[in-house]
Amino acid sequence: MTEKKEKREIVIPGEIIASEEFLPGDWTMKQGKNIISTRLGIVEKSDKLVKVIPLSGVYIPRYGNVVIGEVKDITTAGWVVDVKGPYQAFLPLRECPGFVEVSEMENVYGIGDLLVTKIFNVGRTSVDLTMKSRDRSLNKIREGTIVTVNPHRVPRVIGKEGSMITLIKNATKTNITVGQNGLIWVSGEKVESELAAKKIIEFIVENTTADGLTEKVEKFIKDLEDKK
Repeated sequence: MTEKKEKREIVIPGEIIASEEFLPGDWTMKQGKNIISTRLGIVEKSDKLVKVIPLSGVYIPRYGNVVIGEVKDITTAGWVVDVKGPYQAFLPLRECPGFVEVSEMENVYGIGDLLVTKIFNVGRTSVDLTMKSRDRSLNKIREGTIVTVNPHRVPRVIGKEGSMITLIKNATKTNITVGQNGLIWVSGEKVESELAAKKIIEFIVENTTADGLTEKVEKFIKDLEDKK
């Protein structure tokens, strides 16, 4: 089912995007009776909430975000991980599932390993990570393809209530884990399936501001299939 076409409104910082009947969301602020944008981006309104999806900028770590990061260093207390934020993050030894001896740390997560992890604390200049998860969704990446996108384009890749990412998964028969920091892990039984998913993701990113994006993506997927 295709989404209803809607105009994607691009706004600049300081521009009025809604009145007091809305609540200010991400990258907005209230000014008198109006809500204004604080970033260059796309306006998105849902029920009574209005927010802006930035078109550019670095990743800003937030509590609860699932991110994909690369192990850069190992200390006796844990692992230093690059999550593409303003500063590197830290995975404490205690936040690793099970008991790990200090002497075995490198065998668990070595330098250069990619991890699907979650942010559980954000300080002024620090980010703490955890690998503990009830559904075991947090893990070391051992196979597949990593697609890197602007972190502020991630909401469009995911789609409303996960609609876009579900479309990609179903079309390519792949498993996809989206890091809020702009790294996306694609894993499939065939390399061709992973590459197809990558092409679709890149198409979405390139057409972030397009009206009727779902329809355009569906056509792009059909064109890919016709070329097989």
